[in-house]
Amino acid sequence: MLYPELFKSLERLRWNLEDDVPWAAFDPARLSDEQALTIKMNAITEWAALPATEMFLRDNRADSDFSAFMSVWFFEEQKHALALIEYLRRFRPELAPSEEELHAVRFPFDPAPPLETLMLHFCGEIRLNHWYRCAAEWHSEPVIRAIYTLLSRDEARHGGAYLKYMKRAIERDGDAARVAFAKMGVLMAASARSGKPLHPTNLHVNAALFPNDTVQSRLPDPEWLERWLDQQIRFDRVWEQKVIDRILSNLSKLLEAPIGSVQDLSRYRRKLQRAAA
Repeated sequence: MLYPELFKSLERLRWNLEDDVPWAAFDPARLSDEQALTIKMNAITEWAALPATEMFLRDNRADSDFSAFMSVWFFEEQKHALALIEYLRRFRPELAPSEEELHAVRFPFDPAPPLETLMLHFCGEIRLNHWYRCAAEWHSEPVIRAIYTLLSRDEARHGGAYLKYMKRAIERDGDAARVAFAKMGVLMAASARSGKPLHPTNLHVNAALFPNDTVQSRLPDPEWLERWLDQQIRFDRVWEQKVIDRILSNLSKLLEAPIGSVQDLSRYRRKLQRAAA
């Protein structure tokens, strides 16, 4: 089982909301209303770990090891939401999300293949790590910069944990896992083709609720994410390339194949599919 060691490693590095956030360093002159509103949207988005966890537990009912790890992942992701909410509660209470706004992002996700979902969330953690690092640079207020830095490090550790389960999946399922990971890797790393960076929170997950079936579509401002990335924190091509490079580098090691581009990964996937046929 991977869960016991993952629990120990994440426990050793866990930060404390009261002691590790420099609340006393708050500088009101360095926080604009525009910035505070983006913090609210990120807080609600982080709250969507709740329906994601419900999805993981439902679709991985046969895997108690991974399901147990969800207890750690869920706790830390909900703490991210709580840290952002607490920041607003202390310094911009009028913008703290309401219970109704938080509950709006709790809706059922359609069942999906567990291996593809695992890879999707691995890529999502890499992307969030970079988004939050970029957000920490955009903000000038020291407390929220510290919070985003803490969150970004957590997301990197979560990605590492997902990677361990991906390695285990290859040991168990062989090429079936490799095909699933390559398939989702092509999708998640091909942001230039899709016209937008893909993340679990802006993908459609419930056909019966379409088009109101993404986490972002259920925010108070559904258009917020693209504006945050493009106009506010300015997550540009350089940052995006860092995300793509990290996904491809990890896949190259995981699949033990020379993968330096999305095209390499696509060719690798087609090769596996031909072998299977």
